[in-house]
Amino acid sequence: MGDAYIIDAVRTPRGIGKVGKGSLAHLHPQHLARTVLGAIRDRNNIDTKDVQDVIWSTSTQEGKQGGDMGRMAALDAGFDITVSGTTLDRFCGGGITSVALASAQVMSGMEDLVIAGGTEMMSLTGTMAAEKREAGLPANLMGSNNPHLDAVHPQSHQGVCGDAIASMEGISREALDALGLESQRRAAIAIEEGRFDGSIIPVINDDGSVALDHDEYPRPNTTAESLAGLKPAFTALMDAPIDDEGTTFRKQINRKFPDVDIVPVHHAGNSSGVVDGAAALLLSSKEYAEKHGLKPRARIVATVNMGDDPTLMLNAPVPAAKKVLAKAGLSKDDIDVYEVNEAFAVVTEKFIRDMDVPREKVNPNGGSIALGHPIGATGSMLIGTALDELERTGGRYGLITMCAAGGMAPAIIIERVDSAA
Repeated sequence: MGDAYIIDAVRTPRGIGKVGKGSLAHLHPQHLARTVLGAIRDRNNIDTKDVQDVIWSTSTQEGKQGGDMGRMAALDAGFDITVSGTTLDRFCGGGITSVALASAQVMSGMEDLVIAGGTEMMSLTGTMAAEKREAGLPANLMGSNNPHLDAVHPQSHQGVCGDAIASMEGISREALDALGLESQRRAAIAIEEGRFDGSIIPVINDDGSVALDHDEYPRPNTTAESLAGLKPAFTALMDAPIDDEGTTFRKQINRKFPDVDIVPVHHAGNSSGVVDGAAALLLSSKEYAEKHGLKPRARIVATVNMGDDPTLMLNAPVPAAKKVLAKAGLSKDDIDVYEVNEAFAVVTEKFIRDMDVPREKVNPNGGSIALGHPIGATGSMLIGTALDELERTGGRYGLITMCAAGGMAPAIIIERVDSAA
């Protein structure tokens, strides 16, 4: 087995994911993908004939986000027609999986130069979801409109799952609000100090004007008092019927966990932001990098996938982290930077408590509560963010993981190349 190296990592700014409010919402999803693909090509002077595959992640593959974005965005970016592409869906975890699959292809020797990444426009998927509701189509999430699957593994709404986990673990709203506030504080510092500047690629409109060149979602003026005044987001949704039999998201969880009294604790201030965005990473074999003068920034150490209870949905990051540490032969103390997606504050809070890791190591530049969570792209963004932070601080290892619908979590460990010596 050879090594797979990360040569470069870029992302778009995250734009507010609402039509009429977000600066990227008027664009085609392939426009965001071609932006980062073009940047990867141009920053590294890549002859695209050498790119052997584009492995992409998009969760909602419908409408403008359908039709194999990996291939179509490469064509839209002006890549050579010989460049193949594929698009995958692991819900929120796809952006890590695209990088894991690309690294596996390189490590196996089957390919030498691969681009991985992802795109999600929440402004578009939100519009599609609203259209489905208006048309009277099924409202249940995660595809569990399958009666047989639902009988075996009742599945709920992610936000309700977050509230259920907090209730089961005895994690208070105050603790979750504190994590949300810290995410905003850290992101504000990172933005002020320009920590993201080397990776963010401005998105340009077709007329040459700048659509967006900075993260649009953060709310640096957030206070503990403002968070305390927000109403829980999932109270009404929790008990609203989702079928003609009167099933609710609360009942879905209580079917499997009848003793859980779900207390609503998550709201817009301690849950991930709805945004649009894309990210890309260039992965290479050692031989290709040396031959073409590319300077590796990091090495892929280990990747894993993990499943956990699909009814609670959000609890797999901890077992995924333990699994990838074991695969890499490392301890939790060897990790200098943890990026744990803040889908809901309870996910990251539970991770810190269960793994017993220092808070300052986890999401040191803020997370998705402050910056937003473009579903299929977030994992690739987090890998790039971890790499930037390792380079900024001189750290060696970064571990990136995130919960995904269906009760899953991919995880990956990277090693900064200059630290290996």
